[in-house]
Amino acid sequence: MFTGIVEEIGTVHAVNRGNRSMSLTIVCTTVLADVNFGDSLAVNGVCLTVSSFTSTYFTADVMPETFQSTTLSKLQKGDKVNLERAMAMTSRFGGHIVSGHVDSIGKITSMRKHENALYMDIQLEESLLKYMIPKGSITIDGTSLTIFDVFSTGCTISLIPTTQQQSIIGMKVVGHYVNVECDILAKYVEQLCRPATQKQHQKDVLTMDTLVKNGFYA
Repeated sequence: MFTGIVEEIGTVHAVNRGNRSMSLTIVCTTVLADVNFGDSLAVNGVCLTVSSFTSTYFTADVMPETFQSTTLSKLQKGDKVNLERAMAMTSRFGGHIVSGHVDSIGKITSMRKHENALYMDIQLEESLLKYMIPKGSITIDGTSLTIFDVFSTGCTISLIPTTQQQSIIGMKVVGHYVNVECDILAKYVEQLCRPATQKQHQKDVLTMDTLVKNGFYA
């Protein structure tokens, strides 16, 4: 589990590709401070397992499903990546709940500056739009961001100067692709509210009548 607060920007040192898989070696410092074999690290928002490490880099494998459904397959030696360690129970929760399981790949279609903010329009798959609400949360390349606006084909995010400087999102340009993870709470609510006809293996169904009856909705 992660929070979407990027701890550092690492550099891809080596990429060993298979037909539909790969191994990444990433040079970094901060996330190696207390790393152990088998630890989870988020790389551009994708939860990967540390397979080996030294004092200056770590290596992680990317399986076929992750290779096909994220932008990690596009990485080249020298590319910069967002890095975050798994959340410690004693840490401040500065972002939102991030699982590191990417829902889809989005595309940056527009960028514009307004004072100190950088606005980006991100094109999304139609199936993800139901999880988007203004002022809600979204994870882009492992960075916890607030949705500024929602439109028919995607959403708009706004980057403050700190995010522009401390995340690779600020290095992106129109046409670049990004990993997208929707708010996990929205997905759980959708599942709970799904009609009983779509829940073949569940006995308990949360309906609007149940919410009203128990005082959760007026």
